[in-house]
Amino acid sequence: MRLATLAWKVERHTGLASYAARLDALVAEAAPHADLLLMPEYAAMELAPALAAETGEAAELAAMVDAADAVLAAMRAAAMKHRVWLQPGTLPMRAGDRIINRAPLIRPDGTLAFQDKWQMTRFENERWGVSRGAPPAVFDTPWGLIGISICYDSEFPKHVRVQVEAGAWLILVPTCTDSVAGFTRVAISARARAIENQCILAVAPTVGSAPWSSALDENVGAAGVYGPADRGFPETGIIAEGALNAPGWVYAEVEQAMVDKVRREGAVLNHRDWPRAPIASVGRAAFS
Repeated sequence: MRLATLAWKVERHTGLASYAARLDALVAEAAPHADLLLMPEYAAMELAPALAAETGEAAELAAMVDAADAVLAAMRAAAMKHRVWLQPGTLPMRAGDRIINRAPLIRPDGTLAFQDKWQMTRFENERWGVSRGAPPAVFDTPWGLIGISICYDSEFPKHVRVQVEAGAWLILVPTCTDSVAGFTRVAISARARAIENQCILAVAPTVGSAPWSSALDENVGAAGVYGPADRGFPETGIIAEGALNAPGWVYAEVEQAMVDKVRREGAVLNHRDWPRAPIASVGRAAFS
């Protein structure tokens, strides 16, 4: 698989058409070099100030929820036009009487499936009122089963682990963080998940300052693709990585065979040795 992951520089729009044109241009840039494209969590929220009737976090969220179908149509159009698999980031969408954060995976024919965010950040839960969606799933692709763990979800080992145990060898991590500390948590977690599961994780962040946006005012991150620091992979586990806050695509060639081999022949076998049962009890060590 030729994989592309994007550090998306947040930009201002005049309306849906300008967002759709930018999305199309970004996909067009990467499509000749990649089979599957990954974009960041909430990247489409850069459109919200152009749609909202007033300023503020609540108004921007409401505007994007109302426009979700139209935004999703633009995402599908870009994937179909350029004949690529596209994970275009996430969208806030209605689910009954709730709002959830959803990541579509779009095939070149325009059909799609969703992964919802499972673990909400304090901002999403306490200030935005965005709720937990469906539990983790895996997706059938021509390259095998893959998973999506949205931003904060990647910081919880069991979220990725259930996807790996269901057969995923590659986990996509669309993310949106507003500080070095926030991105550090996601990046280190992605690298840890790659080590403990002997699999590959790809991270796509929003980057740049957008004082005109309540939702995306500050964005910090680096695009990267990470594997286990073991045989068949770079010693650091970094397969490809952009500079911090540097916008643009990062490319890597990856395949399930790399994962299968390290799980058989690695210097350590973390995937095999994952604890299958909880430690029965924790005692208190005695000094003598």
